Parts: sequence; C-alpha cells; structure tokens
Amino acid sequence: MSVVYVDGVRTAFGRAGPKGVFWRTRADDMGVKVVRELLRRNPQLPPDRIDDVAFAATAQVGDQGLTLGRDVALLAGIPSTVPGFAVDRMCAGALTAVTAAAGEIAMGAAGVVLAGGVEHMGHHPMADDVDFNPRFVSERLIDQSAAVMGQTAENLHDEFPELTKADADAFALRSQQRAAAAWENGIMRETVVPMAVFSDDGWTVAERDQFLRPDTTLEGLADLPTPFRPGGRVTAGNSAGLTDGATACLLASESAAGELGLTPRMRLVAFAYAGVEPHLMGVGPVPATQKALAQAGLTLDDIGLLELNEPFAVQVLTWCRGLGVDPGDERLNPYGGAIACGHPLAATGVRLLAQLAYGLGERPDVRYGLTALCIGMGMGACVIWESVDA
Repeated sequence: MSVVYVDGVRTAFGRAGPKGVFWRTRADDMGVKVVRELLRRNPQLPPDRIDDVAFAATAQVGDQGLTLGRDVALLAGIPSTVPGFAVDRMCAGALTAVTAAAGEIAMGAAGVVLAGGVEHMGHHPMADDVDFNPRFVSERLIDQSAAVMGQTAENLHDEFPELTKADADAFALRSQQRAAAAWENGIMRETVVPMAVFSDDGWTVAERDQFLRPDTTLEGLADLPTPFRPGGRVTAGNSAGLTDGATACLLASESAAGELGLTPRMRLVAFAYAGVEPHLMGVGPVPATQKALAQAGLTLDDIGLLELNEPFAVQVLTWCRGLGVDPGDERLNPYGGAIACGHPLAATGVRLLAQLAYGLGERPDVRYGLTALCIGMGMGACVIWESVDA
C-alpha cells in the first residue's frame, strides 16, 4: 500500500539553556503545539480517524518521558481511542517515527498516522542521566571518542584529511547564507509554527530560529576556537548548536488521503538504516544512502533535491565525498541546514522532510528527493521520496 506525506511543521528552534526561548516551556507542550497546528491546517481530517501517533525523543525522561506519542496525543485533544508510542534512534528519532508509521500504513494496520519528535536539550543535556556500560571501553567495543559527537567529527577530519577546516567553514557559510535567504523570502513561514512562550521578561512568541547568523563571514569562522581538540578543525561555527525544538508530520495511505480529501505531497519510495564504526558515526549516511538507492533502483543522478542534516560541516562533506557530490551542488540543502537553524536531535528528521516537501512543490521538474542524516553510536539513515506532482 502506498504511503504518502501530507503535511509537516516545526517550532522555531531555540538555543538550549537559560538564554533559550523555550527555557521555561515544557518539551511535551512543544510537541502538542505542532500536532495541533497539523490538525488546524488539515481541518478535513477528523481527529478520531488518526490511527496512531508516533513521537520520538532521545532523552526519554522528565517532560519528554512517558510514552510520548500517547502523552502528546491526549494533551493535544486527540480522542482517547487513538493510541500512541515513543521511539528513540537518537538523531534519527523523528525519521524512525516516520518509517515506523509508514510500516503500519503499508501493512494496512493504519490509514492515517501522526509522526514527529521533540528534544529539549536545555532541560535534558546530551548524555545526561546516561550510564554508559564500562565494557564499551574496557573490552574495546568502541573507541572512547564515540561518546562525544564533536570528537567523532574531528575523527572524520583525521580519516579524510583532504576534508579541511577551510572546506568545513566554507560549507557552514553557505548554510547560513541559504537559511537567511529562505527566511527573508518567506519560505520558512510555510513550515515554522510561531508559539507563545513564557520567558523571564514575560510572554513572547518563539517564531525564528535562534542560531541564525546571516552576517557570518569566512574570516569570523576562521578565528573561532576548537573546543574538542587543541588545534582541531571543528568549531561552533561549522557545527549545529545545542537546540530545543519539536516537529510533526501527517502520513497516510494513498487511499485514505483520497477518501478524506487530504492532499499528498510526497510518496515514500524506499528507506534504509546502516551501521558504521561508532567513532566515525558521521559516515553512516553513506552506506544508508547506497542501500536506499539500491532498494529504489535509482542512482544519485535521479535525485533532484537532497536534504542532509548538518550536525557538523565535515559530516556533510564526508557524505559528499562518499557519494561523489560537489558540496556546492544546488540540489543540496537549498534552504540551509542545522548549522544555521540548530539540531534538536530526535526532532530533526521531520524538519528535513518538511523542507524537502516544500522544495519538491517549488520544483515540478524534480521527481525524486532524499533525506539523510548520521546517528550517534555509529549509524546512518536515508529516506527517498517521490513528488506526487512530478
């Protein structure tokens, strides 16, 4: 049974910590906001026709604990007859929620599913409350650096020395410039949902990503410190910031979408996950992309738009190296990426989908698009979509 993407939204992405716009906002309430927005934008969908709600979080504790899909569904006013569940695949959390939901639909077990993710990295810092098994290191199952994402990015520079800091800075500048243009041109208003939040100064509206730096220059990037290694190559400027945010999307079978009057925008073609050495986790999207392309019977030349996550510029450069793509390719992240907007771990996958869907809508000449990202502890993900308008 064909699975289609109907709509997707996200909150603005805020800086993690006391200076962040979501500091006094609960994570689950951020999830509620994006779910309610999907229902508002698609009034022809009766809430009781939703068959499941899949929601991801990497830190499944505190205000993003419980069974998050069920929690968010009830808080959003979806009838209690609609079930929900939570998933975790670290940075691919929301993407895994999407593919899990797609599996339900493809099997005929569901007709309409909401899928998304949330990460409040201000309330739940990365690896907080995590007890790594000492056997990982004592038995040399993984390199110690695998637990620190910035160190894994430095490892990529070591592994592929032709990928220089200058290359990473140039890519970071391009991301900031493209994101700034997307905001200026109103593109992000199509997918970013303003949210009223309480702050130290009273009520305000979170409506713009806090890590946007449209005035970024190569000279400024070159002077930034390298916190993960003396004389290293990974900086705050060529990495995604620690971020709070939530995303959600609406998936359906093609038949259910037709019955309910929902307008599909993309059709799922193939998806794949892959494992790599944990200390080189950033290379994970390379084999995942190769597997997904093989499933679909496509080559990269068939793909007209590419949405890759940007936890570190060197990670995208590694994918480009492995797939033979020029980092300046106009197909790649045309609206900027996580270096400019931030990367709230489990939420990011649906941001990629929403930007891809917008891009396919703007480019009727493009038939196929691709979303991919790397995943902590040595994994990668890739999902291939077909435009319904191509």
